[in-house]
Amino acid sequence: MVSKEKSSGGPVSGTRSPKASGRAHPVTLRQVAEEAGVSTATVSLVVNKKKDARISAETRKRVRDAISKLGYRPNALAKTLVSGTSRFIGLVADAIATTPFAGQIIQGAQDEAWKHGYALLIANTEGNADLENDAITMMLEYKVRGILYSTWFHRETDVPVSLHEADFVLVNCFSKDPDARAVVPDEAQGGQSATEILLGHGHRRIAFINATTPAPAKDGRLEGYKRALENAGIPFDPDLVLEAYPDQEGGYGATQELLQLGVTAVYCYNDRMAMGLYDALREQGLSIPEDMAVVGFDNQEVIAAHLRPPLSTVALPHYELGAAGVRILLGLEEPPARAAAKIHCPTVERTSVRVQAPA
Repeated sequence: MVSKEKSSGGPVSGTRSPKASGRAHPVTLRQVAEEAGVSTATVSLVVNKKKDARISAETRKRVRDAISKLGYRPNALAKTLVSGTSRFIGLVADAIATTPFAGQIIQGAQDEAWKHGYALLIANTEGNADLENDAITMMLEYKVRGILYSTWFHRETDVPVSLHEADFVLVNCFSKDPDARAVVPDEAQGGQSATEILLGHGHRRIAFINATTPAPAKDGRLEGYKRALENAGIPFDPDLVLEAYPDQEGGYGATQELLQLGVTAVYCYNDRMAMGLYDALREQGLSIPEDMAVVGFDNQEVIAAHLRPPLSTVALPHYELGAAGVRILLGLEEPPARAAAKIHCPTVERTSVRVQAPA
């Protein structure tokens, strides 16, 4: 046991201030042992919560008090080497940090990880295979609890070989590998919900401007459109499905063909396409929603909430994708057998749709 400080107020021999040299130094296990009057082995047993160790309750309390007083922090890396795992979860993404939805997946995963006592290690690889391999290798060296592997848009992906050395979950992507657990947006449900916004306001002749680029979103959002029409007793008309490049110019360029269809409403593959449609309709002297009701998809806030009128749309559930990925990784949720877990896409109704008057 160390003696009390001298009357001068300075520390006595045997007690070392972490900031005595003007630089912060971590408190050591030995310092805690000296403060508590026990061996370093005893401190180690208390720190590592070895309940079967023959240490009295009074001694355990003395050690904990010393830890609290000195501000001792256990060496996480040393504990990792002993336990074979750490309190880290890795997240490797191809371009997530440079996309509009980046923060939502990261935030969802981080919030869920914190909730269960884990911290997130994030690596953005920009699609560089060497960097991706280095990131996964580093995370394996840190003995992460597992790795979330994410892509910036919903697609099929090849699982990196090194990822099989860890417990992993694919986020916003999927693989043909039957053992690869995955969590993705429910594109078909989202497409159905988007169409149902228009059906719910009395529209019956509804066009869909789909994307030209092959993707699960293209197929799923069309499937949902068909399903909503079928549920409403409206025959599917393939002539009401147009295709355009999924950006503002694509939506703008599809407008002339759209106006020849005699529709009262249109559902667009994404919000950027809807933005181009807004511009073209305005040039034609037409107003939204009086002359044409419009619904988008994605809920890109910088677009949808700031168009005039604000755009009704369906949100991609990026926050929940990140959170669900962590829950599946930790075994708190079980995905469907040999299939990706699908996350609900919520509707966001604004004022680009109004009730259609009866014909």
